[in-house]
Amino acid sequence: MKHGKKFLNAKAKIEQGRKYSLEEASRLVKECSFAKFDENVDLSVRLNVDPRHADQQVRGTVSFPHGTGKTKKVLVFVRGERSREAEEAGADYVGADELIAKVQGGWVDFDAAIATPDMMRDVGKLGKILGPRGLMPNPKSGTVTFEVAQAIAEIKKGKVEFRVDRQGNISCGIGRVSFTADNLRDNGQVLLDALVRARPASVKGVYVRSVTLSSTMGPAVPIDFAGSGA
Repeated sequence: MKHGKKFLNAKAKIEQGRKYSLEEASRLVKECSFAKFDENVDLSVRLNVDPRHADQQVRGTVSFPHGTGKTKKVLVFVRGERSREAEEAGADYVGADELIAKVQGGWVDFDAAIATPDMMRDVGKLGKILGPRGLMPNPKSGTVTFEVAQAIAEIKKGKVEFRVDRQGNISCGIGRVSFTADNLRDNGQVLLDALVRARPASVKGVYVRSVTLSSTMGPAVPIDFAGSGA
């Protein structure tokens, strides 16, 4: 892949063959940013797992202490009295059958979905649409619950879900270039700690193969996982 001059100049700031501490990488990813917009900062982790096996699925949620820098649109599938609770808690879209029909029609203009347990029989029909996008409500991530106000508040404050892909990788936004390096480091550490806790018992030997930090347009900064504190 051919890169432009700005990218190559940014990449030149990264010492070849060196792995940085998470704190160093958080500062460097800001220095390597050259875009004219406030880029996302992503932490990407390659794991030694085979997601084809059920006992090697890695997924979970984290609540970043400094948020994500992004205002999330939250949809809630709910009926009855809890609809008002969801609206008052700040949900962007609230409804039942009409929202299910809208999603079935291809509409997915939201960042997170919550459903009350009694709605899951109907929401389950949306698995093929929401599942691949990481939007399917799930009890393990706290998005299938009667405590809709609490779930909405957590997502709005910066709670995100992570899940390993088919290649054994996890990529998660931990903030924006405008964040301080300390804030990026703190958020990144929370994610790394969560991944360590989510290690499948069936995985032997090395669990984390590589970790990198990058902005949307910038080069990836390799991280010394052993030195990350996780």
